[in-house]
Amino acid sequence: MATPPRDDYGPRSIDLHRRLKGKLSVSSRVELSTTDDLSLAYTPGVGAVSSAIADDPELSYELTGRGNTIAVVSDGSAVLGLGNLGALGAMPVMEGKCVLFKELGGIDAIPLVLDTQDIDELVATVRAIAPSFGGINLEDISAPRCFEVEERLQDLGIPVFHDDQHGTSIVVLAAVLNALKVVGKRLDAVKIVFSGAGAGGIASANMLLEAGAANMTLVDSQGAIYEGRDDLNEAKRQIAKLTNREGAAGSIHDAIEGADVFIGLSMAGVLGREDVARMAKDSVVIAMANPVPEIMPDEAAAGGAAVIGTGRSDFPNQV
Repeated sequence: MATPPRDDYGPRSIDLHRRLKGKLSVSSRVELSTTDDLSLAYTPGVGAVSSAIADDPELSYELTGRGNTIAVVSDGSAVLGLGNLGALGAMPVMEGKCVLFKELGGIDAIPLVLDTQDIDELVATVRAIAPSFGGINLEDISAPRCFEVEERLQDLGIPVFHDDQHGTSIVVLAAVLNALKVVGKRLDAVKIVFSGAGAGGIASANMLLEAGAANMTLVDSQGAIYEGRDDLNEAKRQIAKLTNREGAAGSIHDAIEGADVFIGLSMAGVLGREDVARMAKDSVVIAMANPVPEIMPDEAAAGGAAVIGTGRSDFPNQV
């Protein structure tokens, strides 16, 4: 029997954060042991460096930390699966993402939480800070606003990456392809049902379409998405044209009937073991709502899922 996940991460994490008072720090690569050290690192020597960069801006990648430094930017409007927590509520998550960049990729990352959820202000702020960074990681900005924010920043001249769209869609595609290998099914022959049609859900659906998926239905809080539903935003209208070809309405409990793959990018507890039991034989359940998934792994297994993917590091088979 699998060891159940611990349920004390919340209080233990609060204790950790209180003790550390932040998960990041700034360290200097320069020793200031002599006045000559100071003259090279700062004035007067640094003036030559500034002049060189002014003459050739590309030198900013060689002569400053810009080439290995990114900004992790959020407005706190869609934090994990917790919703709109605002800028301060988003800060611990952005710090955590910066830790991942540094520890796993060697990239210096700076968390920047913005006290605005206005699209124009978000775009203007990122444009204004862009010269300090080699790339921008947009994080936890709610849909559909996130699509416009990312699109309007594509001309910055540095990579701008919305993690909730593209990071999610990359790992979802990998998880689905490998799960289907395990159960011996083809991507173009399976029925895939999404719970969640926000940034991650829509981007993942588009990625799967590009890879050859042919039968998908996305379900949001109001039910199945289909062409002609009159309450859809533009992003959902576009994905509706490419999915749910039969135009079926209904809830997630209706859509799940006979599905081969369930992909959860929504909220806690939307699926039960009885729903999994109504899926096709050798079903795949990938439940990634965070911190509490759409269905717990043991419940998915009890319902008969052959492959179960999860979204937490303390759960087995994390996607």
